Amino acid sequence: MAQSPIRETDEEARALARRLIDEARHGALGVRDPETGHPVVSRVAVATDAAGAPVSLVSDLSHHTQALTRDPACSLLLGEPGARGDPLTHPRITLIATARFLRRGEDGHEALAVRYLRQQPKAKLYIGFGDFGFLRFEVTRALLNGGFGKAYALTPADLALRNPSGSSG
Repeated sequence: MAQSPIRETDEEARALARRLIDEARHGALGVRDPETGHPVVSRVAVATDAAGAPVSLVSDLSHHTQALTRDPACSLLLGEPGARGDPLTHPRITLIATARFLRRGEDGHEALAVRYLRQQPKAKLYIGFGDFGFLRFEVTRALLNGGFGKAYALTPADLALRNPSGSSG
C-alpha cells in the first residue's frame, strides 16, 4: 500500500504557514473564468486583516473581480522563491477560499484601509478610487509545500487566525 505524501501537520508546519501568510505582499489568485469555466490566474497585492486573514484590494474592472462576483470559489498561492537555488525547494502555500467583498462605506472598510496601507503603502495612489474595494479570503483549507518531501494539508484552525478585536491590528 502506497504511503501518503502528506505529512502529519505539526507546529513547525503551522508556524511556516503563518509566516508565509504574514509576510506575503503579493500572490497568485486563481479564479474560474465566468465564460469558459477554465482557471485564470492573476497577480494581486496581499495584506492581512486584524484577524491575520489574507485580504487584497481589487478593482471592479478587473477580470478576477468580475469572475469572483459570479463564483466566489478561489485559491491564493503565497510564497516566493529565494534569490538562489531551485524555486521548487522554497516554501509556498495554497489557500483554498471563498471570496467575500468589503465595499467602501461598509462596516470595517475604513479600519481595513488604514491597516492595508501600513502593509501596502503604494496602494495610497489608488485606494480611494471608486472602483476599488477589499477582497477577503475566507480560507476553507490550505496546502503547504515546505520544499521537496514536506507537504501538509492544513485547516483554518492550523492557520491560527487571531481575534480581529485583539491588539494585533
